[in-house]
Amino acid sequence: MNAVRPLWSLLKGTTKTAGTVAATVAGGWLGYSALAIDHDAPLPPAVEAERRTFSTAEVDPVSYYVDRSQEGRPLVLVHSINAAASAFEMKPLFEHYRRTRPVYALDLPGYGFSDRRDRVYSPTLFVDTLRAFLQSEVSVPVDLVALSLGCEFAATVALTEEEWVRSLTLLSPTGFGEPRSIAAETSEKIRTAVDFPLWGQAIFDLLVTRRSINYYLGKNFAGPPNAEMIDYAYATAHQPGARNAPYYFISGQLFSWDIRERVYDQLTTPTIVIYDRDPNISFALLPDAVERNPNLHMLRVGPSCGLPHWEKLPETVQALDDFWTGLG
Repeated sequence: MNAVRPLWSLLKGTTKTAGTVAATVAGGWLGYSALAIDHDAPLPPAVEAERRTFSTAEVDPVSYYVDRSQEGRPLVLVHSINAAASAFEMKPLFEHYRRTRPVYALDLPGYGFSDRRDRVYSPTLFVDTLRAFLQSEVSVPVDLVALSLGCEFAATVALTEEEWVRSLTLLSPTGFGEPRSIAAETSEKIRTAVDFPLWGQAIFDLLVTRRSINYYLGKNFAGPPNAEMIDYAYATAHQPGARNAPYYFISGQLFSWDIRERVYDQLTTPTIVIYDRDPNISFALLPDAVERNPNLHMLRVGPSCGLPHWEKLPETVQALDDFWTGLG
């Protein structure tokens, strides 16, 4: 019994010391985040093209890039949703197709040069923004190409606004894995916990350090990650209000867990899914969805890990061109 007491005292002392160290480190990072990190970093254009803005009833302004120097059916590009998203994610396709047709690329609300204020971000907000963009800024039927979670918003618009979308391309889309829903109340509790005013910015700053971006973005490349993409992701994640939309994403509130049954299975717009591997999502239910819906097609382009248009641009472009040619 006497031998136990010194051990217990040692453990108590060690725990107290560890707690003190943890508190010191946390306090130091809070101070560093507030005083040393630039939250208004220089942000260059995502692509070298004309940048315009438009407004909706919910968002002002929404930024987008456009090149209308060529004739033809417009191509509209929609980026993904994550901690450091922007129109930059769609740059390879913008640069390729601007030589042959009108091209548009949006910064969705909460990202890039668009409005990032502290507000409720929801799937409805992104769907309504995209719908308003097609109607007010393009005004003719388009070929719509979206990436990852952006595919859910694009597909919803294609389903509900068929007259504005001639074709739909989904690059590594979410929604084809086993659904894992989170109760809305639980999701909101997660968001408010991480975005508490005292530490919300500091936690976000940990998520978007260069090392963190390099790690997570690196998982989306079969080869080395693109250095220019890492630089832009860091810059766009260090803007005023940069954490507002991502926290809704991190807490799961921007996913529609019934998107496959409610939207993908119901699509009447000609649609192709371009995919390979992805470290964050599954395509396990994609073959069944293609079998059920004759308007839905799939093509594997690889090796790639979620960004085929970055790693396999010629193959991705060929797949797109073949798809569009087949529509007549």
